[in-house]
Amino acid sequence: MKIGYIVNRGVTGTDPMITSAAERLVAMGHNIAGLVQSNTERGDGCRCDIDVRVLPSGEVFRISQDRGPGARGCRLDPSMLEAGVALVEKALKDDPEILIVNKFGKHEAEGRGFRGTIAEALARGIPVLLGINPLNLEAFLRFAGEMAEEVGPQDSAVGAWCAGVLRAEDKGKAWAPTEAPGLAD
Repeated sequence: MKIGYIVNRGVTGTDPMITSAAERLVAMGHNIAGLVQSNTERGDGCRCDIDVRVLPSGEVFRISQDRGPGARGCRLDPSMLEAGVALVEKALKDDPEILIVNKFGKHEAEGRGFRGTIAEALARGIPVLLGINPLNLEAFLRFAGEMAEEVGPQDSAVGAWCAGVLRAEDKGKAWAPTEAPGLAD
């Protein structure tokens, strides 16, 4: 099976692209599992809040810690990330067609987070689509090996990759054009 990855090479990151792909696959009737991220600007001198939505349940919760104005460094709340991982692992039991993970981040690069979930999905023949920061790309490529396939940040590239890995009976479902932020042809 394949792991499609979109490298964060822009200001908006990969979150809008990954979220748009997940929403479109659901709208097309696909059974998906995963986690997508949204960032909410605070405007109080603090960095944005990071919320995630579990797929397919729709449960939303915060995975960032409020460390106060001017705080630097990682704001991820590892316990909340692991709560999300557990919910996604539960969703894998429903035999989804694809696993979508907002990113292969530092935790995954170090062997934690979604790393085991991604490996389980691949072992079960479930393709994976994820975003990645260039800082973690080398660790990701070591993990994924020949299964890794870079997907361009264009809407048509994401659609073509998804159509290419979904089950044969689902390949006839059309990938409709979108105006989603970060997804331009």
